[in-house]
Amino acid sequence: MQKTSTPGGGRRVPSWRLAVLSLSAVVLAIAGTTVALQSANAEQPTAAATTTETAAKSTTSTSTTAEAAAEKTTTTAATTTAAKATTSSSAETTETNETTVTTAATTCTRTASKTAKTRISNIKLPNKVKGYGGEGDTEVLPMAIASAPNGRSWLAWVSTNDRVYLQQLSCADKLIGKATSFAGIDLQDVSADAKGGVLLITKKGSCGTGPLCGGASSPCNTIHMIRFNTSGKQVWDQQVTNLTSARKGYTSGARFAWWYQHHGRLAYDGTNYAAYFGTAITVKNGNCVDVHEGDRMQVVNNAGNIVKSKSVDVGCSHAWTSRIIYDPTKKKFVMVCATDNDCRIAQPNPYRTVAASKCDGTLFGGDLVLAGTGYWTAWSQGNAVKISRFTTGAANKTVKPGVATQHPHLVRYSKSKMLLTWGSGTKTKAKVLSRSTGATIGSTLTINVKDHDYMSFKEFKDGSAAYAAAGATTNYIKIARVMPIS
Repeated sequence: MQKTSTPGGGRRVPSWRLAVLSLSAVVLAIAGTTVALQSANAEQPTAAATTTETAAKSTTSTSTTAEAAAEKTTTTAATTTAAKATTSSSAETTETNETTVTTAATTCTRTASKTAKTRISNIKLPNKVKGYGGEGDTEVLPMAIASAPNGRSWLAWVSTNDRVYLQQLSCADKLIGKATSFAGIDLQDVSADAKGGVLLITKKGSCGTGPLCGGASSPCNTIHMIRFNTSGKQVWDQQVTNLTSARKGYTSGARFAWWYQHHGRLAYDGTNYAAYFGTAITVKNGNCVDVHEGDRMQVVNNAGNIVKSKSVDVGCSHAWTSRIIYDPTKKKFVMVCATDNDCRIAQPNPYRTVAASKCDGTLFGGDLVLAGTGYWTAWSQGNAVKISRFTTGAANKTVKPGVATQHPHLVRYSKSKMLLTWGSGTKTKAKVLSRSTGATIGSTLTINVKDHDYMSFKEFKDGSAAYAAAGATTNYIKIARVMPIS
């Protein structure tokens, strides 16, 4: 693996970061389209149990019927699916103690119950997905999902032909419409709104001639927000790194994507999109330049222009697992990173410690969600997961949910809860937590998909949460959805 040049005023990329994060993904083989259900009691702790085949068929059929009925009003293709699902469910027993979650803003109707249930949808793609095998922080992120206001989803994936594909999913998590594609060698995130959404992707760039003071740091790529409409077609393309024909990667002041941790996330405030991502930082050092690493946050408005007054050139350095959300109450974007600057989970610009840690090669920042008051962030140290709540700066509460993993993920779930997930062999485990106290609610869920260290579930307005996972082969993607809980 390549190394950074000799530091000038920055910090050298720590070798332990390069050694820790290379894993081989295990692909879970399933033939055809399958639906699997697991459940956890939402009111009192119970022992984890495997759902029987009969119970799974009954619950699956009920859920599919409700969603197919909602889909019937929007597409002819879905009407056929709904008819089939209704016929299938007519002989099954309906689940009790269930409520229907509907809002004026959604067309999908998903069933909420006292027991958390998961549904797995197997999707065959028109082309192969790139990056199934690697989960290191420098590897390609193969796929991502976004929640649309109408309750449907957008699915994005990186293909082996160096293009990023985008296609809609129905309420039942099936492909609908036609796929569109964009030039891109890596996918960071996808987010959606009523008018379409935004992709965050990486494209090929140029390093120029340097000279470097030492070492090597190529490639020198660019990261872009691509705005798409409700048909999935491009509206605008805005680079959020800063390379130009005159400013190449080895030019002092350049910000670009390289081999080191460069992944990022998107957040939306109702008008502007913000991207927070790892970036290379080129600094002049006498007659040559050094290349360091940090992260960067850029806000882009509806017209596709960067809002400089709301953007941040450099946040944390060195940085990995940079996370961002929008707080509608405070009307601001909130960020956290994992950093070897004092080895901690921190808020950037300026630095404020959220949770103190140590540099032993195991510090990992999970995800960031809104709490009842403030924000929750999941992180791990020494293979032990912690959930810390903060408003600004130091955490005012830290909860230990009793989970052993290096890579926790966290997502807002249902009205007042959140979902903590982590990899467990070829499957994913999950716990429902209170967004008020962080306490565990019910038993642990087992979700029949492979976890990915650097991808996470996305929240949906109906209270469900969904995750795009590796399928049986590189022509398939699985959508794991945790249905709403009452």
